[in-house]
Amino acid sequence: MRLRSFGPVLAAASVALSLAMPAGAVEKRDNQFWMVIGGRQPVSHIDPGQSYDYAIRMMTQALYDGLVKYTGNPPVVEPWLATSWETSEDGLTWTFHLEPTAKFHNGDPVTAEAVVYSYRRTLEMNEGVAWMLSSVVQPGNITAVDDTTVQFVLDRPYAPFLSFLPWWFVINPAQVEANVVDGDFGKGWLSENDAGSGPYMLERFDQGTSYWLRRNAGYWKGFPYEGDSMGGIIYRLIREASSQRAALMSGEADLVTDLTPEEIETIGARPDTDVTSTPALTSFGLKMNTQGEHMSDINLRKAVAYAFDYDTFVQVYNGNAKLQTSSFTDAIQGKVDIDMPRQDIAKAKEFLAQSKYPEGGITLEYVYVQGLEQQRQMGLSLLNSLKELDIGLEMVPLTWPNMVARAADASQSPDLMAVFTTPVSTDPDAVAIQYHPSSHGKYYGSHFLDDAELNALIEEGRNLSDWEARAPVYAEIQQRIVDLQPEVFGMMRQRMFAFRTYVKGYADSPIRMTSEVDLYPLNIDPQ
Repeated sequence: MRLRSFGPVLAAASVALSLAMPAGAVEKRDNQFWMVIGGRQPVSHIDPGQSYDYAIRMMTQALYDGLVKYTGNPPVVEPWLATSWETSEDGLTWTFHLEPTAKFHNGDPVTAEAVVYSYRRTLEMNEGVAWMLSSVVQPGNITAVDDTTVQFVLDRPYAPFLSFLPWWFVINPAQVEANVVDGDFGKGWLSENDAGSGPYMLERFDQGTSYWLRRNAGYWKGFPYEGDSMGGIIYRLIREASSQRAALMSGEADLVTDLTPEEIETIGARPDTDVTSTPALTSFGLKMNTQGEHMSDINLRKAVAYAFDYDTFVQVYNGNAKLQTSSFTDAIQGKVDIDMPRQDIAKAKEFLAQSKYPEGGITLEYVYVQGLEQQRQMGLSLLNSLKELDIGLEMVPLTWPNMVARAADASQSPDLMAVFTTPVSTDPDAVAIQYHPSSHGKYYGSHFLDDAELNALIEEGRNLSDWEARAPVYAEIQQRIVDLQPEVFGMMRQRMFAFRTYVKGYADSPIRMTSEVDLYPLNIDPQ
């Protein structure tokens, strides 16, 4: 039996741990299990109205509820706070009926007014998920019919509407308003405090170290497992894959994300560990700053795209990945196969000759996530390929928050940036909008592409409700994006996780980001 060491984190909390678990030395506190998840990305905030990435979304899904939720594989939208809903014949009015027993963590009821407040706040802030609905519904057109009925009146019919709602979480207006400072929408307070109704409540927020979530034993919806043995979840920041593997093997972590394929294979051979590898909607590409000094030249972009060795994308994941055959990933509705660039040095040199740099002689900056070995290997492959064009490559590892900060401004964004992007919906608009100016400043819009023809197509597709009319538009959109070459289109990797065999309830869904876990069903089986 072993006692896990959390150093000053546990010491400061004065937490007494039990040694009662012989299999893996699971932590216990007050006779309940606390599961430790080891991840590499810090949680910069937990405000569901601000920006999001996999770590933020993993936390906000545990602390908050939405009207509906994605579950399963293939992903489906199921009722959550809303037990049912209707749509008017013209597709403009959506009416949702709330579960009357739903309560916030402080005991306040989750009312239609709370839903209205939450949606209006996000739209008025115009951050995070706001882009999903800001062009189709005005804040004033979201109203409470009564305590348990909320109504949305859209500006126009919008086919993807319901598919975006799982990512809009409901907050407690009373708690937030009590903590608004100088008209900041309560953003400062909500960054490190929760005002939710979800299955977990925030216990500690130790930025850069660990984030403690206590299970909400009185959760209005209950849990998909028996008993109250789960006390909480600790998301512990472990920046290196080798350290994650060591923590899992020693029992200091119960579930880890982001291991290399080699480590997944090694750990999967152990009798005390389970691993999963399942398809994801996520794509990975090298975003090019089309408004930057170098990559504003489309011929240079094409040259780089044809110089790259695409086999690297699959090799660094030991085959647990598949090359993209479109600018859309496979599970997106309306995806079509397109003739994509593949390594062809002769063609790369032809495009280079037509660029502003016909002889090369420049150095491009490649930014990737610090500690993510696969992205480093991709950079090395790109560096080697570009030698054929007499182009240098400066490889710059950054923490994810620093990458996001640089991606916010075209003047600061690098020539190439390694980015995983997970569509929030299987509707094609969820991918197409990433190539529209409304996505500029967000990490998935770090290409800063702005093409009038493409913009018009994206807006046309969003305004159509009939799929037969939408399908050819999205086929054209996919081709246009590839033609403009705003990135080195890469691959779709598998979602890969490793956890001890006593961890139960892991439920996969490709709609989640590659390192994102749904914490709600997770539990510990001591047997």
